[in-house]
Amino acid sequence: MDQLSADGASASSGSASKPKTNAPQAASNVAVTTSTEPTPPRIIAVGGGKGGAGKTVFTANLAVQLAQSGRKVILLDADLGGANAHTVLGIAPPLVTLSDFVQKRAELPDIAVQTPFANLRLIAGALDDVSAANPAYQQKMRLLRHLAKLDCDDLLIDLGAGTSYNIVDFFLVADEPIVVVQPEPTSVENAYRFLKAAFIRRLRAVQRVFGLRDLLDVAMHQRNELGIHTPADLMRAISAHDPEVGAAVQQLMTSFSPRLVVNQVMQVPGSVDHLVARDMSSACRRFFGIPLRELGMVPSSDGVRLAVRQRQPVTVMAPDDIASQALRDIALRLQASTSDAAQAGRAA
Repeated sequence: MDQLSADGASASSGSASKPKTNAPQAASNVAVTTSTEPTPPRIIAVGGGKGGAGKTVFTANLAVQLAQSGRKVILLDADLGGANAHTVLGIAPPLVTLSDFVQKRAELPDIAVQTPFANLRLIAGALDDVSAANPAYQQKMRLLRHLAKLDCDDLLIDLGAGTSYNIVDFFLVADEPIVVVQPEPTSVENAYRFLKAAFIRRLRAVQRVFGLRDLLDVAMHQRNELGIHTPADLMRAISAHDPEVGAAVQQLMTSFSPRLVVNQVMQVPGSVDHLVARDMSSACRRFFGIPLRELGMVPSSDGVRLAVRQRQPVTVMAPDDIASQALRDIALRLQASTSDAAQAGRAA
């Protein structure tokens, strides 16, 4: 879990300014934590800003594939108020849900129910509980702390639609934040808004360390004398204001490197759907100054639609479907990134 995001994502932007001296050391103190507790799970959060992009179907199938590889997986349906991951997995609505944890009626491991798939458990989202759909700050922070203690290798979080703080904060604590988008103008536009909201939210956490409140408040207004119109402009303004702080902030912000999945890609002559990932990655570097790493594309498939109607993961119901093959490839890439990270940790 990203310690900076977990501690600061929901903090008020009204925090008092802090000294800006010794900025690299301050960045190091924020980014590095030590603990004697068991290794927390790798958190994979899937968002995108717009409903209908296929996030839940994608996340559920990814969870099944990771579980079938032998990893212990928990899928958290964090679409609070509109949870339906259980339907995609073909199980009845669980009797215990996230509402029971939020209301302190049950502990988090107790509401992680076994699914029909080996190594895969599900924490169902709140189905009708309004208070659980809009948890207070302390409730959210308690949930984040307990998620990091779950006994699993991978924790997949299926986020709801929109750019609310609760949704963005779950995205920011992920080790692997994934944006799912359809190759349609409305979906792409909403994905940009989601990424901008996450970028600004993370930057507000960083400003608490470096005392950038005034500069950030100026940037939040569309018309400002500093000519700040994009997040990239803001990063340049911070560097001009204080080069040492600018370098430290840049290092922290570029560590926010989401992955991109383009879903429901049409494979017909003349289709330009496959260009969406390239164009979005280029735009993110230009406007946000951050990398948006392509994780893969999932073709549009009748097999997916049929599997959803049958309440089964397409990777199980139709393993030879073109969408299933793409989902397996994405799972393998995520497994490879885990192996690379483990090797880097051993080398360090």
